[in-house]
Amino acid sequence: MSRKPELSFWQIWNMCFGFLGIQFGFALQNANVSRIFQTLGANVNDIPILWVAAPLTGLIVQPIIGHYSDRTWNRLGRRRPYFLAGAILATLALLAMPNSPTLWIAAGLLWIMDASFNVSMEPFRAFVGDQLPERQRPLGFSMQSVFIGVGAVVASVMPWLLAKVGVSNLAPEGAIPDTVKYAFYAGGAVLLGTVLWTVLSTREYPPEQLREFDDDAERPAVDVSRAWLPGVLLLAAGAMVLLAIRHFALEKELYVLVGGLVVFGLLFVWLAFSRSRHMLREVMGDLYSMPDAMRRLAWVQFFSWFALFAMWIFTTPAVTAVQFGSSDPHSAAYNTGANWVGVLMGAYNGFAALAAIVIPLVVRRIGLRWSHLINLWLGGAGLLSFLLIRNPDWLIASMVGVGFAWASILSLPYAMLSDNLPAQKMGVYMGIFNFFIVIPQLLAASVLGVLLKLFFHDQPIWALGLGGASLIVAGLFTLRVRDPVDAAATGPAHA
Repeated sequence: MSRKPELSFWQIWNMCFGFLGIQFGFALQNANVSRIFQTLGANVNDIPILWVAAPLTGLIVQPIIGHYSDRTWNRLGRRRPYFLAGAILATLALLAMPNSPTLWIAAGLLWIMDASFNVSMEPFRAFVGDQLPERQRPLGFSMQSVFIGVGAVVASVMPWLLAKVGVSNLAPEGAIPDTVKYAFYAGGAVLLGTVLWTVLSTREYPPEQLREFDDDAERPAVDVSRAWLPGVLLLAAGAMVLLAIRHFALEKELYVLVGGLVVFGLLFVWLAFSRSRHMLREVMGDLYSMPDAMRRLAWVQFFSWFALFAMWIFTTPAVTAVQFGSSDPHSAAYNTGANWVGVLMGAYNGFAALAAIVIPLVVRRIGLRWSHLINLWLGGAGLLSFLLIRNPDWLIASMVGVGFAWASILSLPYAMLSDNLPAQKMGVYMGIFNFFIVIPQLLAASVLGVLLKLFFHDQPIWALGLGGASLIVAGLFTLRVRDPVDAAATGPAHA
């Protein structure tokens, strides 16, 4: 086995630079899509189901892209073909989204846009593992986090900045304001330009050379003969939810949850009896046999991302209604509040960039688990404070806690997991780990609207309260995860 050579700072910069553009587009989506949906006539209760495209595409796309990128080699390399294809598709979707003439077209474009982001994003995570020796991986993931913060801050505040320089922030009924349109146009240019920079300025090791660097022994075949058991349990859960929907006349959004339970239940039953060797069976087999650390982290990720999704889809209707006093997307107050939400989104990403400097120091003193617990609880307190604050300026303080949680979610779970991933399956396991990011988002899209209607009089501010409580629970589940001594001594591997 040979050792990977270390790369220079600027080589690492080039290989991570494309993440700035991906996060620029992703942040525009998070801060503005609910606003676009409401402008095109969506009721606040329909927003979660319209957002279901985003996590669903990640659930489907990321493990597929991970599986195939582990096995790809052509003139562009192993991961770079996926960077470029995803960036081109995402750019086209960004240009089209603010010109959507109808709600259903906007929902379809969200599906395309999020799928395209996922095609580019998943291989970028595996790219660091491919290219860098173990000692330099912390720097690689830290640099990705910096670009995440920079891209998200600029993109989130762009409509607000454009309004400040005189671009119109109002539009006729059913039309998107120019501030949002120009922000999306800029996002398309930044996304394509930064990913092209990474594609053209980096190179990849060919598969035979990567095998020389790999010190992992070939993994033994996994016994999947009992995979039918979790499958049957999931099918039973789906049947129970379906009966509850019918008996209590619950909202249609819950059919998404039923569909997810049934599909995964059938896949696990099929896995137990299938003898094929194609992609779907391999991905499901890897999911069934995932490392124990990933199983424990799944619960942490589940409650963390449930909270984040609640924040992303309900901050705009919550803040415009409570802190700015308007639910009319054509009013000046609503659009001023929606722009302020962009500032808040930029603020938590900015605080996250600063938190990324502090978190490794805390980890060295108290370890990964306790550091992540504290950061998640800070985020929980930040979201819960939305229930109490009425002056929108003070919501910036709430975003300090959210920023620490976001920085921690982007880094510490990967640090706790990093020693447990087989190198030859880096791409597919990064994609499978994404299951525990998108499944809670699908659940949030299914149940949040129902919960608000049944218990909170359709007041979206309470979705942020539920998100805060979810982060508190996520912190408690962190205590079930083993804290690797070597990772705690050197700081987070994916900061």
